[in-house]
Parts: sequence; structure tokens; C-alpha cells
Amino acid sequence: MKTKNVALLAGGFSGEYEVSINSAKNIANNLDPNKYNVYTVLINRDSWFYDGDKEPVNVDKNDFSLTINGEKINFDFAFITIHGTPGEDGKIQGYLDMLGIPYNTCDATTSAITMNKAFTKTLVHGIHGLNAARSMQIHRKDGHDVVTIAANLKFPLFIKPNNGGSSVGMSKVYNVAGLSPAIEKAFHEDDQILVEEFIKGREFSRGIARIKGKVTVLPATEIITSKDFFDYEAKYTAGVSEEITPADLSPEKDQQIAEILTEIYLRLNCKGMVRIDFILLEDSLDFYFIEVNTTPGQSAASLIPQQVRAAGMDLMEFYGDLIEGAL
Repeated sequence: MKTKNVALLAGGFSGEYEVSINSAKNIANNLDPNKYNVYTVLINRDSWFYDGDKEPVNVDKNDFSLTINGEKINFDFAFITIHGTPGEDGKIQGYLDMLGIPYNTCDATTSAITMNKAFTKTLVHGIHGLNAARSMQIHRKDGHDVVTIAANLKFPLFIKPNNGGSSVGMSKVYNVAGLSPAIEKAFHEDDQILVEEFIKGREFSRGIARIKGKVTVLPATEIITSKDFFDYEAKYTAGVSEEITPADLSPEKDQQIAEILTEIYLRLNCKGMVRIDFILLEDSLDFYFIEVNTTPGQSAASLIPQQVRAAGMDLMEFYGDLIEGAL
């Protein structure tokens, strides 16, 4: 069997650069070397290059190729693990589409839509059993009025970049006085922000992927943090949060959640592997949608690898299925 050349795309332009690098390292360690020649390609604003053993090799963006020791290498596949722009918002996907190179994530349209939290909430509205917190979308160019926000939404509120990930730039505020600094913090990450009512309950995250042609929902992870909410520090600092995989859910609730997640995946025309975050309301356990992550973290300790292992699946086989399914 001929081995395929796989470009493992990492880095990006967002505050999640280092998270992406860690994801790439774990993926590279779990791609079958008998099937795939893996080249880690780092994407920066000023350069795209193969992070080789000896020295960096620049990518020829005209056809997305490398020339190493006089030999031109074209890619059969791109495995995108860039969190945030340009790997999670459709930009890289559009470029690869024009070159005819298959990849592991959602397409350009779905990636762009799901990167926008407000747009995504609008599209999933009406799915049976799915609820969403009341919210307002604010654009930097239009200005904002904290009095109007306070009059229309109930405190506490989450302020978050509309197109961000890993909770970068996110704040929880309890009164009008906290709104302006939280809004400025979020605008530092994005020109659009989402102001959303706090939903009190148990927080979960759950992967879903199309494996061997079948939409497969992975076991759920419950996230219990010692902080006020699951922010960047809580996600990436050891000991701050506890992640329970598989989560303690009744078989009936587990099945109901799987059905809702499957409908979200299909309605948004997702492809490959995504992770959906949600809350179960404190008393009723009603499902409240948070967001879709189309390039979820893949470090050894990340949620998707945890869930793959909890499902009794092999991570190398899982990644291989994502590649072969897209091909």
C-alpha cells in the first residue's frame, strides 16, 4: 500500500497558537507511519513552513507543495489542527478547496458559520430539545450602550468574542459596572462580541464524528472547575478543573443528548470531527447549547482523545478513519 503525504497544519493567527502546536504533536504521534508521511506545516502571518528536522522549508503557496533536497512533495491530504483563524473559520478550507486537496474538517461555509457563535445559535434554533441562553450581539463599529444591555438581559452575563475559541477574551460580569471593561477585553480579540445570560447547571462537552460513513457520538465529558467559569486558565492549567469522562448521565439522558448533537451535526452540514459544548440546567437537566468547535483540541489530555479512549476506540485508528473518510 502506497503511503500518503499528509500536511499537518498547525499554528494560526490567534491566541490559541500554542494549543494548536500541542494538538499537532499528539496527532503526529498517532498517525500510522505505515500509511502516512506526515509533514507538520506551521502557519504564521508572515510565513508557512515545514518544521523539518534540520531547518524550516517554506511552502510554495501556488500549489501547496514543499521542495526538500531537490524533491518536490505534493500532498494527498491536509489534517487541519489550527484553532481559531485561519484554520477554524473557513479560510484555509477555501484555499485547499481551490487546489483540490481534501482535509479533515468541515467545509469552508460550515467552518465560517460555526466560528460565529451568534449565527450558529440562529441556525440550530428549533431543534427538538435544544435551548439557548438569551443573548445580544454587539459590533465594534456600531458602538454599544451598557444601559440597554442591562435592561434587556439578566445578570450575571458572559461577555465573549463572537469568533473566538478556548475562552480567550471571555468574562463573567455581575452588574453594569463590570460591563464596559469586559466588553473592551472581548473587543481586543474580535470586532464582534456576544453578551449572553448565564445558565446555571452542569457543563459538558462531547465529540461527534463521521466514522466509516456513520455519524458517531462519543462519550460525554463533564467539566467541573474550581474557578467561577471554564476560562482559558481553567482549560489549560493542571488541577484547576476536573474532567470526568464518561460523564455520569442516565442512559435516557445520554441518548437524548446524542440525538440532539446528531441533529446539530447534520443541520450544520458538519464533516469530520467536531466537539459540541452544552449545559444541562441545574434542576430540570434541560439541554442548553453553547457552541460548536470544528477543530477541537487534540493534545494527549484534550477532551476528544479522552472520549475516544473512553469509547474503547484506538486513537490512531480514529484519526486514520477521519483521513480515509475524507479521501
